[in-house]
Amino acid sequence: MNLNSEFQDKTNAYWIVSTEKTSYPQLKSDIKVDVAIIGGGIVGITTAYLLSQQGVKVAILEADYILQGTTGHTTAKITSQHSFIYAKLKKDHGEELAKQYADANESAIHMIAKTIEDNKIECDFRWRHAYLYTTLDKYVKQIEDEVRAAKSLGIKAEFVEEINLPLTIKGAMKFEGQAQFHPLKYLKTLAEKVVANGGQIYEQTEVIQIDENEVVITRNKHKVKADKVVIATHYPAFDGGGFFFSRITQDRSYVLGLTIDGEFPDGSYINAESPSRSLRSQPYKDGELILVGGDRHKTGQGQDTNIHYKNLLDFANETFKVQDVICRWSTQDCLTADGVPYIGNLTARSPNLYVATGFGKWGMSNGTVSGMLLSDLIVKGESPWAEIYKPSRFTSASLKSFVVQNIDVAKNFVKGKIESLPEEVDINPGEAAIIKTNDQRIGVYKDEENRLSMIDTTCTHLGCELGWNTAEKSWDCPCHGSRFNSAGEVLHGPAIEPLHHLGADKNWVEARVFK
Repeated sequence: MNLNSEFQDKTNAYWIVSTEKTSYPQLKSDIKVDVAIIGGGIVGITTAYLLSQQGVKVAILEADYILQGTTGHTTAKITSQHSFIYAKLKKDHGEELAKQYADANESAIHMIAKTIEDNKIECDFRWRHAYLYTTLDKYVKQIEDEVRAAKSLGIKAEFVEEINLPLTIKGAMKFEGQAQFHPLKYLKTLAEKVVANGGQIYEQTEVIQIDENEVVITRNKHKVKADKVVIATHYPAFDGGGFFFSRITQDRSYVLGLTIDGEFPDGSYINAESPSRSLRSQPYKDGELILVGGDRHKTGQGQDTNIHYKNLLDFANETFKVQDVICRWSTQDCLTADGVPYIGNLTARSPNLYVATGFGKWGMSNGTVSGMLLSDLIVKGESPWAEIYKPSRFTSASLKSFVVQNIDVAKNFVKGKIESLPEEVDINPGEAAIIKTNDQRIGVYKDEENRLSMIDTTCTHLGCELGWNTAEKSWDCPCHGSRFNSAGEVLHGPAIEPLHHLGADKNWVEARVFK
């Protein structure tokens, strides 16, 4: 079975298309609040909800529309099972800090469940066991070690030899008391509660600066004066001396929404080996939508990104009787040097600035942890989980990853500057290419009406050279993961400025560039 043609040219995240678009106002004047929250995803909305419940005056500032970014492109597993994390945490950080991480994520699951119950939110919440399985002998001992580590930290985990998927496995780790939901149905309700509690939400309000007095400045020059500022933009929109660009990598992964012949087995699943394969079901019309995810790669460093959807579809066809492909989308994840998110004060020198980033593939639980931890820090000045998540930490265990990451950045920076490029290309509508003329690197895109646009392919973040993403039709940075649309507008940070648009003098282009 091939991907339906209607999904060849666009992504179609199920969570977004199955809920109504929000319509909060744009900020059009200066305001004063207790806490300004930059970013309207799971972190920003959960933090605002918890603070507003305690009488704190909050404002969420979202550059686009809330919940359209990474939160709207998740697989939405609510789980404390984060691949092989607990044995590593105990080894690298010790028993006490590993217990903080386990307690935080278990608490997040129950916080979501209680919030749904208290507010009677219809969001397809289901309790589900979570399984990490392997089809290879070499991962069995690692799974056994992870089960022992998780159990020692109070998690209900066990080793099992079989799972209900039609796969022959060597073993699996089972976590009890995990869950799943429709994230946008849940979070849009929390956003409404924020407003009902006296909070404010502003969309189409892009923040471009935070000054030394915690004054947030938008692109339209409006100012938000706040006692505290939370940076909840997935990748920190403001670095503030935290050097996050050197401590965070960004990965892309992919999701297909399928219908199958038969029922999907109870539970959510992910494999231990590469390429990654994630599976869960979601109520859909009178049946189920099966979400098949994985095939991760570093942002900007994949080849023809359409191949990842094909790989997922091949796996689905090998595992199930696929009836139809309903939707497909990709997502971007921030990963830290030691695998633990950065949640807390932006730096040791910034007591009124907070950040939450680096959730890896586990944003529903750790995004909720962020809201709980940050609201505690803001209101109480402390959190029982603060130490393990502290953004200013830098351990010996993360040093190797830090070095490897920055060598990779340097390699891709140099490669982009010296690679050989054609001076002429011939592209079809919907395609792009990179050319070099007069020693300038130019990205050329032809839209479906044969109109040409030309941009400078140098990333506006730190100057790396961009590559073209065929599946999402975007210009992606292989160094730090910024993404821009075909016209050069920012899709994903850390960049905050658009690419330089070179214009498209059609006669000049056709005469001197295209064959």
